[in-house]
Amino acid sequence: MAKLKDLFQEADWKLEKHSPVIESSDFISKGEVVPITISVGKEIAHPNTSEHHIVGITIYFLPKGEKFPYQVGKYEFNSHGASIQGPNTSGIYTEPKVTLNFQSDKPGTIIAVSYCNIHGLWESSKEIGV
Repeated sequence: MAKLKDLFQEADWKLEKHSPVIESSDFISKGEVVPITISVGKEIAHPNTSEHHIVGITIYFLPKGEKFPYQVGKYEFNSHGASIQGPNTSGIYTEPKVTLNFQSDKPGTIIAVSYCNIHGLWESSKEIGV
């Protein structure tokens, strides 16, 4: 039986267009609100067509020493050019890139998951200190 944990793929985002890119400070101060930007296709553009696109990005934060992560953001991208005239005809597209404001009193790991409608789940992570 397949387990969800076995379906996640990882790769260097500079070489793989599906891997989420996490941009944030390496260290934050307690109580400081900081931006975190997650994107897909930063170095190698990911297609954004009706047939092949990033469906969404989910962001988690796992504080150091804790067992379970907190879900801090979940974003869907719903415009990929489709219209009643057919695929890729509307000219309306959403880019798989989000910025959220975040704060933590604890160090930990930011985990980003992207989902491609053809190539599945992709995961990246980044440690941050406090």
